[in-house]
Amino acid sequence: MARKPSSQLTDSEQNIMRILWDRGEASVREITDILSQDKKTAYTTVQTMCKILADKGYADFHKQGKAFIYTPKITQKDARQGALTSMLNKFFGGSPEVLAQHLLQETDIDLSDLEELQNKINRADD
Repeated sequence: MARKPSSQLTDSEQNIMRILWDRGEASVREITDILSQDKKTAYTTVQTMCKILADKGYADFHKQGKAFIYTPKITQKDARQGALTSMLNKFFGGSPEVLAQHLLQETDIDLSDLEELQNKINRADD
């Protein structure tokens, strides 16, 4: 039985979106060349992944000559918010407090970082 497609970004899709967010737009060839600097990546793989990003609503495209030019359809901030909401619902019962408690218990957060966070919380309340 086939798995239901995820609306969230996979690691590979996120790598492509980072390129689009950084550049504003890029062709499949440009994306392939950038990704291949770290790991050999096939043009057809990038082409398929870009189509998936468009189908998921993360990217848009237009044709320029023979090339497909992709642009981000959502901001990086919106993508982060969607991923965070999904993670909160999936692992923490939708509770930011449970996530915060988990982070405090499971990470080595500095006291100065906690103080900075408290200052931000205080400013948000004003």
